[in-house]
Amino acid sequence: MATGELPPYATQERPDQGIALDIVRRAFALEGLEVEYTFKPWTRTLEESRAGLWDATAYWGRNPERDKGFLISDNVLTEQWVLVYRQAAFKDAPFDWKVLSDLKDLRMGVVQSYTYTPEFWAMHKAGTLKTVVAPDDIANLRLLIGGRLDVVPMERNVACYLMQHHFMDSEVQDLRAHPRLFAPNFTTHVMFSDKLPDSAARLQAFNRGLRALKRTAVYAEKLNWPGCRLNAMAQGPERTAPKPRR
Repeated sequence: MATGELPPYATQERPDQGIALDIVRRAFALEGLEVEYTFKPWTRTLEESRAGLWDATAYWGRNPERDKGFLISDNVLTEQWVLVYRQAAFKDAPFDWKVLSDLKDLRMGVVQSYTYTPEFWAMHKAGTLKTVVAPDDIANLRLLIGGRLDVVPMERNVACYLMQHHFMDSEVQDLRAHPRLFAPNFTTHVMFSDKLPDSAARLQAFNRGLRALKRTAVYAEKLNWPGCRLNAMAQGPERTAPKPRR
């Protein structure tokens, strides 16, 4: 299977190769199938997998354009996408938002290959949002810490992992996550090329194994990410997003 780097869910930095990839591996194992992962850039992973060069690829959010040419599995896990910001940038009033248009005056760091939401990408293409495209989440965090961005949409556990492993405590101590989900119900999946004759059978086997795995304590334990400082942030008073002090 082809995959890419998105720690702690998919990564060569962990013995289990990441939370999501280990769930996928265990689900296949319950059906007697062994998984071997090859890490590549995500764009190349997608192109090669769609062409049928790999038996499957993990793991992906749903996207109508990207889904073309694939059979899509049941939900592997549901991610929690939040807006990360610097508390010091909003001294006049706590940062809050309700709808995407509340963020139109803020500089938002994004990664071009990410799924986010259809509404976000529509506003991005229309130029309604002040988006700054970066190659990855680490680059966006550096820009945020340096005051060159106001908010960054990130998966909560990904943000926690990167903060713990790639930055000093003094650099990230002022970062917070707004409790409102940026992308509600963000499910993730294994994708099988519709060009391969065995894809339908492998999809069915994986879904059976995944359902069985979800009935065990192992699945819940894999999703428990202790010590994430972004897990419990107090919600400020409801208002539209204030302009940050720069």
